Formats: sequence, structure tokens, C-alpha cells
Amino acid sequence: MRLLRHVCWGLLLLGGWVAQSVNALPAEEPARGTQSPAAQPAASSSSAPAQSTDATISTGAPAGIARDLTLKQMGVYGPIKLRGQDPNGTLNVAVRNDEVVTGARLRLVYTYSPSLIYALSHLKVFLNGEVVATLPMDKEQAGQMVSKEVVLDPRLFTDFNRIGVQMIAHYTLDHCEDPYHTALWTDISPDTVLTLTTSSIALPNSLALLPAPFFDRRDNRQLTLPFVLPAHADAATLRAAGVVSSWFGALAGWRGARFPVAQMPPADAHAIAFALPNAMPEGVKLDEIKGPTVIVMANPASPPESGRKLLVLAGRDTKELQEAANALVLGQVGMSGDEAIVKSVDLGPERRPYDAPNWAPVNRPVSFKELVTDPSQLEAAGFNPPPIRVDMRLPPDLFAWARHSVPLNVHYRYTAPSNYNDSVLNIGVNDQLLRSVRLRPADPSGVERQFNVPLLSGSEARGAEEIRVPALRIGSTNQFQFQFHMDSQKTGLCVSAATDSARAAVDPDSTIDFSQFVHYTVMPNLAFFATSGFPFTRMADLADTAVVMPDAPDAHDEEALLTMLGQMGRWSGLPALRVSLVPASAVESVRDRDLLVIGTGSASELMAKWGKGLPMLIERSENDLSVREPTDRPKDQGPVARAAMSVNGPTTAFVSFQSPYTKGRSVVALAANASDRLGDLLDVLADDAKVSEVRGDLTVVRQKVVVGLAVGDTYYVGHLPWYAWLWVHISRYPALMAIAGILAGLFVALTVFWALGRLAAHRLER
Repeated sequence: MRLLRHVCWGLLLLGGWVAQSVNALPAEEPARGTQSPAAQPAASSSSAPAQSTDATISTGAPAGIARDLTLKQMGVYGPIKLRGQDPNGTLNVAVRNDEVVTGARLRLVYTYSPSLIYALSHLKVFLNGEVVATLPMDKEQAGQMVSKEVVLDPRLFTDFNRIGVQMIAHYTLDHCEDPYHTALWTDISPDTVLTLTTSSIALPNSLALLPAPFFDRRDNRQLTLPFVLPAHADAATLRAAGVVSSWFGALAGWRGARFPVAQMPPADAHAIAFALPNAMPEGVKLDEIKGPTVIVMANPASPPESGRKLLVLAGRDTKELQEAANALVLGQVGMSGDEAIVKSVDLGPERRPYDAPNWAPVNRPVSFKELVTDPSQLEAAGFNPPPIRVDMRLPPDLFAWARHSVPLNVHYRYTAPSNYNDSVLNIGVNDQLLRSVRLRPADPSGVERQFNVPLLSGSEARGAEEIRVPALRIGSTNQFQFQFHMDSQKTGLCVSAATDSARAAVDPDSTIDFSQFVHYTVMPNLAFFATSGFPFTRMADLADTAVVMPDAPDAHDEEALLTMLGQMGRWSGLPALRVSLVPASAVESVRDRDLLVIGTGSASELMAKWGKGLPMLIERSENDLSVREPTDRPKDQGPVARAAMSVNGPTTAFVSFQSPYTKGRSVVALAANASDRLGDLLDVLADDAKVSEVRGDLTVVRQKVVVGLAVGDTYYVGHLPWYAWLWVHISRYPALMAIAGILAGLFVALTVFWALGRLAAHRLER
């Protein structure tokens, strides 16, 4: 594949080389005394446009589509701080399997110290280990923000790439220069941008490449994958499409995914199509369908050289179409060629509640090696390395009635300092400090123990801490941070010069234990839904979930369905293999399930039917909208309030309430006054900054404003032991707690009085 990438690169750039100036030398035959373009990358300052123009002319105009990558998109959060003891910074760049890099420019924005010897100081830029540029540090620009452009040779790019920046800085000519000196610094700004130009290459029509090119794990952008559905697709076809979208949503993970719907293949994108003999999407032509079939073909709406593909799922009826969808998400690893006919599909045994792959187990202690994909994620190098981050998702309905903290047992290793200093390990959760641990120096006697009794050696550079994490700091999405800081070991001038030997690691066998928690929480709570899909993801395959669609959904309703099921896959890590999908007219058939309602059209009329108990109801009349709050709230919740109004602007909302059919079941509705406004709700769920505003039982979205409210009735889901349930509910009423305390004290006093009387009577008998 790499050979194919380089061949395509050469073909795409051939035209650009031919168009170069007659004075430009070919890259294969550099002039005597000069370097080839690969060995002499261009670097130009933003203050010198002439140099930048020359660099463009010398390399030719790259063919393809250009896009800008920020530091955050390259795996760096905030500025890169280069220091004397830690002079290196790294940017990570991945290239899709169906793309080839034809041009790359790094606009490096940075500020460096004004106290350097500039003749000896510079920045080195690396691409995959090769030096591609050296940027001098000038006295005139010291202490100011500098912007320089580095042209990167596209031939050096592979699938995964590392762009490194190393600071070479000196502040004195003394032979024992202190690498910890405060004058040795350079800060790389978040305004740094990599402009990457890529062109598409045509991959073979092979199912063995799945999920590529429809999803590529190297691409860190949001997945936007069009679905091509027949006009007036029925519920069974939509369910098959929903299973596939949930699978792609699980693959996309943190990137997020959107699935626009069309009736014919788009010309500028890969797409997924669903076909039946009597309901074939426009532009898709198939031979005789012989059973559940999965086909990958060139996109008929795109030119052949574009490399766009169409993944077609076909069947002779909707049952076979569903089998094709199930086979794709379960058996794509065994597929090959350009067509596969499915013989049979086994969904496997039913899943247990709370066993989603993306959720950490809560019935036993969990080790850190289960929470990371690679043990190297638990390692750090350098004197002040970036924190080690361990992500952990939990069921959001955990309830700590018996304890108020979570036991965290951390074991760690580090390069021990030679004496006591300020080397520390800061342990935090969700950016809140839990404990700061001083790293002790090596034990001098450890060398003797290691020589005489090897089994007892090595403990001098290890540590362990048992930390009680407050339960209130734990949510459904968590991140533990372990920040090592290795302090200077210099004890005087020219003593113990620093070397790049500091290493630290968190032991993979470190554990955290939630086994004493139970599943019990108050509902409705849209924050649970927006961050983890609860209560639907309680069953990872959505076995207890039914999606209620309008009887005649349009493309916007279908996009909302597919995108929401993609979100469910993102939250749980599994496709929605057992989800039910019904039109609003058949909602009675799924009355025993949690309901996800796409509330437009006939589904909006269903909401009006339930309107008496809703936190908010959006109704459509001929010319206006009516928004109102319910009037039948319990008396103990304060005075009843009601507001009715007519508006002519877009109105959308997340609404949650207890199912009108089954006690303890939940309904979450995506309500809008028009189906084309459902995208506003999908945008909120895809925006990490806005999703935290989704809360309560009603969240209204008005363009960029998100307001969460709690205005309706509450109910409880989950299970508590009877004594815990009694204590929890009595604790809500201070008067009852006082009475319970008096009764408990009286009971203890009477019991003690009775026991003492029995003892006294027993003595008198003797």
C-alpha cells in the first residue's frame, strides 16, 4: 500500500514538475554543489513574502485538496513549552488510506527567549526522524511572536507521521551550562497550523478493506457518511440502516458521526446504499439479488479517477436486508472480494445490563490495563512530561449509599532522584487534584541488596498510594491524570549535568473499585442521555429500546434517526443489533420499552396525545406554534405555572419524562416545529462545549443558546436494598429523620434496659 501511495504521488506531481520554471533543476538531478529538495526543505518567515513565493515556485503548485490542521487536531492541547531539560515537542499527523500527500506546509508560530546566544541557538524541525529545516533565532525578533513557514517534502509522509520540533539553545559559553536555566525557553503557539494537501487514490473494490474507505481510523475529523435510501423507506429498511449507522458511530468514537440521507449517491463522497428489488435507490443498478448481499462498487455518480466507493446492502425482502446489515457489522472481518452473499447470521446470546464495552465494569476492581489500548499510554519520559491520562466511562446511575468515596490503588515507577528534592507526582481526576506525592530518592542500601539478594531489590524506585476519590467527583465520563515532575538534581555549579534519562510509569495493575456501588438514580435526567445515552444504553445492543418515527418520515427525520443510533454506538461501543423501530401509529406494540421519539409529523401528534404530563409541548397549528408547560403538577412542587405563546422562529428541545405506558420506563423526545430543525439538536450532542448544558427534563435549543430546566415530575429507576431505600427516602424529610432518630434511640435504650434487667435477674437467681 505504501508503494502504491508513492507511485500515485509521483503521477500526481508530474504535471506540477513539468510546469516549473525552465531554470528549476529536476529533483532527480540536483546541480553540483546543491541539495535535492528532499534534503533542502524551504523555510521562510512571514515577514519575508519574497522567500515564501520562491519556495512555492521551487516546489510547484501541489495538486489536490488542502486542509488546515491545528495543534489540537495534531494531538496537542495548549501551547508546546520547550525548555532546556525538555527541548522536544511532537505533532502527530495521520493520512487516510485512500489519500496521498501532494504538498505540506507547516506555519510555525513561536516565541523564544531574549537572553540567548543567537549564533549558537536555533530550532530543528523533523519529519519522521529526518531533519527537514533549521530555523535560526535572530536577536531582532527575540521575545516577540515569530511566524515562519516550513515546506515539507510530501514524499516523506506515510500513514502515521511525527513532526518534531527541537530547541537547540545556549545562554552562555561556559563549559558547564545549566540546562535548567530559566533563559532556555521557547513556546510554540496554538496558532501553529499544518496545511496538508492531499489527493484521492482509487482503492480496489474489496470488502477486505472494510470499514475503509467509508471510515478510516487515521482520519481524526468528524465522520460524515451519506446513506442512500429508497424513497418512502419503510420501518424495516430504516432499522437495517440504523444498525449500520450505529456500527459506524461506534467505530468513529470520539470523532462523532453524521449520516445525511439522500435518494441517489452523492458525487463527492463515499456512501452506503440499501436496495430491494422493488425499492432501488436512484442511480444504483444491480443484477439479480440472490439473497442477503453486501457489495462494494465504484460510486456511479462520481468519475472513476475520484476513487469514491458505494457500499450496497441488498436483499430480496426487508428480512434479508436486515440479515445483510447484521452480517456487515458482525462478520465484515471474514469478507473478501467485491461481493458477499450471506448464508446465516447468529446474533449470539442476549447481553446483560451495563455490559457495554465502552463502560468499565462496576462489579469488581478494574485494572488500568483494561482502560488503555496500549501499555505505553501509561509511560512518560522527560523531566516535566505531559500527564499520563486514563479515560474511564461508567454507568451514570451509580449510587453510593453505603460509602462516599471510591478506593483508587495506584502503583508507579520512576527514575529515582539522587537526593531529596521537589520531584512529585500529582494525581487528579477530571482536572481536580486528589493528592500530591513526593518522589523519594534511591535507597543507598538498595545496591547492596540488589547484589546480594536480587529478589529484594528494585523497590527504591517504586511507590504505591491508596486514595479515596470523593464520589461527587466521579461522573459518567472521567479522566484520571498522573503528572510526574522530576526536579533538578544539580547541587552546585558544574555538578551533575542533566541527561535525558528521566522515566516514569503508572503500573498497569493499578486498580479502582466501584463494586460497593448500586444502580439507582432519579429520573428524568437529560444529562445522562447527552453524555452516555442512558437509559437506552443500559443494554448495550439497545434490547430495551424502541425508536418511534413519524409515519411518513422525510430525509431530516431519517438523518436524525441514523445519527442518534450512531451516537448510541459511540456511547456503548456496540451496534444496535436488537433495537426496535416503529412508526408512531404502532407505538402501543412497544409500550414495555424505553422510547426514543423523533417528534415531528405524526410523532409530534403522539406527543400532543401525551401532552398532559409533558414538561413542554410543541404544537403546530396552521400559522403558529404553541409552547406550554403542564398544569397538573403535584401540589408539593409549588404553585402551578403555565405559559402559552405563538412564535414564528425555529424551536427545538430535548424532552424527557416517564413513559405513559410502563412505570419506570423513560421517554426522550427530539421535538421540533419543523423536521429541518432537528439538526440543531444533533449539533448540540456533537459539541462538547454545549453538551454540558443539556440537563434536567427539558432542554430548549434556540440557535446557539442551550437552556436546561427541571420543570416536570421525577421518578426513580434501579434497585436498592429495602433498608437502604428506607434510609434514602426518609433522608429527604428532616422531620422524619428527627422522628426516626428519636425512635431509633428509644429502641436502643429499651433494648439495653431489657438486657440489663435480664442480667440482674440472672445474678439474683444465683
